[in-house]
Amino acid sequence: QVQLVESGGGLVQAGGSLRLSCAASGRTFSSLPMGWFRQAPGKVREFVAAIHWTGGVTYYAASVKGRFTISRDNAKNTVYLQMNSLKPEDTAVYYCNAVENNIMPKFGSWGQGTQVTVSS
Repeated sequence: QVQLVESGGGLVQAGGSLRLSCAASGRTFSSLPMGWFRQAPGKVREFVAAIHWTGGVTYYAASVKGRFTISRDNAKNTVYLQMNSLKPEDTAVYYCNAVENNIMPKFGSWGQGTQVTVSS
């Protein structure tokens, strides 16, 4: 199984940007579609974005499409989430995971996540 460590979160004003990183260990990373998920206080964890193992196909939740960009560097075993035009409703803990069926998390265990807080 792949071990995942998220980083890059922080406090930012509305309209600002952040870039999240997810470092993965394990030889199978480059063959896995990967995704980002988030969980806001009192809400269920939700899908944000996913990327095919080749990096050529991406999927986005409607709420972030046009503002967020997912990418990956298989040589570095890392997947990124560039977040622009951030809104207070983007405040959440962000997690990465492998995905299946394009938007579903594959692994049952999660990393510690990285906190993103957007102030109005």
